Amino acid sequence: MPEGHSVHRIARQFERNFVGHRVAVSSPQGRFADGAKALDGATLTEVWAVGKQMFMGFDDGAWLRIHLGMYGAWDFSGDIQMDATIASANGRMGQTNQRGTVFDDAGENSLTSIGAPRKTRVRMAEAEKESDVSAEFPPEPIGQVRVRLLTETVCADLRGPTACEVLSAEQVTAVLNRLGPDPQRDSSDEAGQKFVDTITKKNTPIGLLLMDQSVVAGIGNVYRAEMLFRAGIDPYRPGKKITTDEAWALWRDWVYLLEIGVQTGQMMTIDGLEGEDWRQAMAHRADRHWVYKREGLPCKKCGTNIRLEEMANRKLYWCPSCQT
Repeated sequence: MPEGHSVHRIARQFERNFVGHRVAVSSPQGRFADGAKALDGATLTEVWAVGKQMFMGFDDGAWLRIHLGMYGAWDFSGDIQMDATIASANGRMGQTNQRGTVFDDAGENSLTSIGAPRKTRVRMAEAEKESDVSAEFPPEPIGQVRVRLLTETVCADLRGPTACEVLSAEQVTAVLNRLGPDPQRDSSDEAGQKFVDTITKKNTPIGLLLMDQSVVAGIGNVYRAEMLFRAGIDPYRPGKKITTDEAWALWRDWVYLLEIGVQTGQMMTIDGLEGEDWRQAMAHRADRHWVYKREGLPCKKCGTNIRLEEMANRKLYWCPSCQT
């Protein structure tokens, strides 16, 4: 499932290419026909993400809420202009500055984003993939396209989302009220305090709390495992036994790691890498994570084998020696 940084990157793609334009909305698949009819011809005025959900506001007062879930993805085509906060394929922006293009071998949060503008097709989900296309614009829909958003120059096709619905402003507020803080939307001390207060009052294991979108928005399996390792915290320790200082450290680390993810497209969780070590880490998941997907391998700090267990039907990676 896409974690928070991926959804923010997608929102910024829409902000750059669609906001301020009238949008033709259709549902080639037919499952979103009524919703498409309600939005068709309106001007997109704002797009933003909270955690794993994206909200698109139109000038008629309607909102489109998208949750990609496990299988959802957006395909963009046309004269796409990549948002300046997203690393370009020429390595000119963000943490890729002067380091050249890096392609991830596992397809996880790939850096194969594009320069601006360029006639292309790019898929944005947990992994981003790019391919040049010479077909006429707009392209024929491929597969089960739930909704198509189309301007004169750019097309976006959505497949396989968990949620795709038209909401009123009041309904958007109701959804937001159920979500925990997202530091890309609000990194203030007030947002951090809300996170800290929620964590330290619950008897639920911290490994579950970090995945609870009502506690904090955007953290998934990768960030959960890596943040707890970086903090040296046992994922089974109850929230009530997390100290205030530890809770604040987790919040600040999420602010920090999420920004790196948005800027680079990679869930980079090992600090201090430079030169070829940095390039290796950006290209290979095993070189940029401490514990995620490293079950049975020795911990990079202490040598103890990394454990893989299940917590609420999700895979949990952790080091039983470093995390106490």
